[in-house]
Amino acid sequence: MKPNPVVWFEIYVQDMARAQRFYETVFQCTLTPLATPDGLDGGMQMLSFPADMGAMGATGTLVRMDGMPSGGGGTLVYFACADCAVEQGRVAAAGGQVLRPKFSIAPHGHIALVADSEGNCIGLHSMD
Repeated sequence: MKPNPVVWFEIYVQDMARAQRFYETVFQCTLTPLATPDGLDGGMQMLSFPADMGAMGATGTLVRMDGMPSGGGGTLVYFACADCAVEQGRVAAAGGQVLRPKFSIAPHGHIALVADSEGNCIGLHSMD
């Protein structure tokens, strides 16, 4: 296995507009539509997070697909932040819930665990 093995992620949602508002509000970014891959039917919508394929780290999408539920599923995606308390502070107003406020994972920085508007648990990570 190569170092930093995660290259892509998908966060499944039930209400794309609601999920888009949540992620754009919390992370102060713009999600962009991504074309449905060839061979998949029309029951799929995808919005991509900002990406720089030349930079370290993974990117991914929000996905609404028939038959794929949102919610806790055992996989946790962490988003990099300058100070995870800032993004944590936007969660409730964006329709989510803070599950565990910012706490130390010394010497590896700090994390916060939050639920998005679709019931998915995501992590926020910062060194400060």
